Amino acid sequence: MAIRNLRLEGDEILKKKSREVEIIDEKIQILIDDMIETMHKYNGVGLAAVQVGILKKVIVIDLYDDKGPIVMINPVIQKTKGEQEVEEGCLSFPNQFAKVVRPEEIVAEYTNREGKRMRVKAKKLLAQAISHEVDHLNGEVFMDKIIPGTLEYVEPEEK
Repeated sequence: MAIRNLRLEGDEILKKKSREVEIIDEKIQILIDDMIETMHKYNGVGLAAVQVGILKKVIVIDLYDDKGPIVMINPVIQKTKGEQEVEEGCLSFPNQFAKVVRPEEIVAEYTNREGKRMRVKAKKLLAQAISHEVDHLNGEVFMDKIIPGTLEYVEPEEK
């Protein structure tokens, strides 16, 4: 496993659409492991493959509960319900936070890393995280959706 370099604000790849994963081979499994490790290193809740420079429809999410990381390959949001105004940040936009409107509930289908098609009904933070990461796969970043006047820059803490 390895920590991958994050693609940051201004990198053109963040505006590109990701491609479907055709086969879940060893390269995809290594990518998934590296993405989980990278997300954890930077204390992220989610990470899309495009954020480490790979235009594949792969996202990882960890709510740091007892369930462990969720791996979603070729995720598709099928239904949304309600709205929630949430504070959001992004590993590709370090130390920047803003309010965005996300669905309160979503239903998504995806393939897990074992190749099985799955369906999840997500609420609150998980719905927010899936929406955020699926946006990345479509070349959209949270900065495109912020509520005007809510962007804050937080100075990083000295280590």
